[in-house]
Amino acid sequence: MSYIYSNIIGSFLIDDELNITKEELFKSLDDYKNKEKFEKKLAKKSPKAKRLNKKQLTKVLVHFKEKKYFNEYYKRNLEITKKAIRKAVNVDNLILQTISNVNDLDKTSNVLVKRLRDWYNLTFPELDKAIGDHEKYAELVATKTKKELLKDLGIKEEDSMGAKLEKQDQDEIKLLAVEAYSLYKLRKAHEVYLKKLMEKHCPNLLEICGVTIGAKLFEHAKTLRHLALLPSSTIQLLGAEKALFRHIKTGAPPPKYGVIFTHPLVQRAWRKDQGRVARSLASKISIAVRVDFFKGEFIGDKLKKELETKFRRK
Repeated sequence: MSYIYSNIIGSFLIDDELNITKEELFKSLDDYKNKEKFEKKLAKKSPKAKRLNKKQLTKVLVHFKEKKYFNEYYKRNLEITKKAIRKAVNVDNLILQTISNVNDLDKTSNVLVKRLRDWYNLTFPELDKAIGDHEKYAELVATKTKKELLKDLGIKEEDSMGAKLEKQDQDEIKLLAVEAYSLYKLRKAHEVYLKKLMEKHCPNLLEICGVTIGAKLFEHAKTLRHLALLPSSTIQLLGAEKALFRHIKTGAPPPKYGVIFTHPLVQRAWRKDQGRVARSLASKISIAVRVDFFKGEFIGDKLKKELETKFRRK
């Protein structure tokens, strides 16, 4: 009795004592894809050769620990692993990395602008009260001098409570402002990039949710496939995990929504109707992502219109 066995380094003829008697070694992994051709050569030498069962295979694999085969076996396995890792990188990964960096930029820019406000208050505290928007504040300090800002606000220099700082002190503050403002510009560039990715990968989700909410749903689900498999009730609560666990543990009121709370439809709804709007929105999102995952037609505009018609505020 003899057996034929193939792996990534070649095809082998095995005797009844499970020793290798003949071999047809592959020159590359491409040969492994066409292993039938090599197995036919071995079959001519032993027409009645059979396939190994699991128990026999375990004993045969021991032979590939030998020096004669091991190095090539290891090399081919490493090559297969590298190819698998390369193929594993997809649009889901790009979207996840981008939205994660957007979140990091938000945290970092908030910290830096807080420090910028505290620092610039030493020389021009009136600007802090006049400009509430962090991005606008960083832009003004980065692009204008104190004299220009005083003029814009209609304040005379002698009327300001700020100290008169030396040029080198002002330059240091401006350096911080420039860096903080650059983070806001980078965030906007990421949003444009995210939109382009989502237009190709999940256009229906993008149409209903927009860039930020759609990407955050991605962040929680990790992949479009996982998001498509989730029931709408779970999609509704993505981002509210802490509140949900608190409800389970302490009996506190259950959450009605997670990330989708910031959606314009939910925000425009009366407070008593927000839960109902969130349920309907989650249901449409569930349909949209399934269509996207299975590469169906674009129906996002239709789903969005149905939601807007249903919850048009009178």
